[in-house]
Amino acid sequence: MELRHLEYFVAVAEELSFTRASRRLRVVQSGVSTVIRALERELGAPLFDRSTRDVALTDAGHALLREARTTLDAAQAARDAVQEVVAGVRGTINLGTMTGLTLVDLPALLGRYHVEHPEVTIRLRAATSGTSGLAKSLVDGELDVAFLALSESPPAGVAARELLDIPIVLLLRDDHPLAGRASVRLTDLANQEFVDSPPGWGNRALVDRAFAAAGVQRRVALEVAHLNAVPDYVHHGLGVALVPDFDLVLADDVRPVALSGVDLRWTLSLATSATRRPSAALRALLTMVDGYVRASP
Repeated sequence: MELRHLEYFVAVAEELSFTRASRRLRVVQSGVSTVIRALERELGAPLFDRSTRDVALTDAGHALLREARTTLDAAQAARDAVQEVVAGVRGTINLGTMTGLTLVDLPALLGRYHVEHPEVTIRLRAATSGTSGLAKSLVDGELDVAFLALSESPPAGVAARELLDIPIVLLLRDDHPLAGRASVRLTDLANQEFVDSPPGWGNRALVDRAFAAAGVQRRVALEVAHLNAVPDYVHHGLGVALVPDFDLVLADDVRPVALSGVDLRWTLSLATSATRRPSAALRALLTMVDGYVRASP
C-alpha cells in the first residue's frame, strides 16, 4: 500500500464520485478506478458500493477513511517539518467555526496570520450543525482545528482548551409576565415556548440537560441555526430564549433576565485532534488565537 493509494481513496470517499475525484487528482478516471481496485484486492474487502448513479462507502470503507486521513496527515506533517526548516511555514489548515461566531475576531486573526505566513492556505468552514458536527469533523480528520461550545468534557479524540466562560441569561419581551422580575428559576419556565438552537449545539445541550435535571419539561417552538438571530425571534413573539450573555443585538423591547437557583455557563473552546500531531502551520495559528478573543462581559 502506497500513500498514493490512500490519496486516491480519500478523494473518492470525499467526492463520492470517481469522475469528480479524477478531476480533483488531475488523473484519468480509469487510473483512479485501477488504484481503488488494487487497494480493495490488497485489503480483501470492497471499499465502495457502486451503482450506475451513486457511489457510497461500505463499512470497510468507513473504517479505512479515518485511518487513511490520519496516515496522510502524518505524512504531510513530516513534509511540513522539513519545509519549515527549508522554506518556512507552509501547508493548509481546515478551520471550523460556528455560524455567527463574534467572540473571536476571525478576520483580524486570519489577516495577521496571512501576513506572517503567506504560504499557508486556510479553509474556513462555518458549520450549521453546531458543536457536535464540528467535533465529529475533527475526529474524522476533515478539520484540523475548530471553535466549539462544549457543554461537557470533549468527546473522545478531541483535545480542547477553554477560551471564554459566559453565563446563560433569559431573553424576554417587555410585555411578558416574567419581564418585571430581577431573576427567574427554571421552574418558572415550565409552560413557556422557547426559541433555541437545533440539537447538537453546545448551548442547546447545556439547557436541555439543566431542564431534565430540574424535572421540568419545555417546548422548543422554533429552532434557529444562528445564535445572533435568536433575539429577533423573541422580539416577534415566537418564544423566550436562553442564550449566552454576550454582545447580541437586542431590540428595544427585549431584555435579558438573570437565572436563579442554577449556574448555567456557556464555554467557548479551541479544539484540535487528540490523536494527530498539529502541523507547523497549525501550531503557529494556535499561538495567535488568544490575542483575538473578545473580552466577556
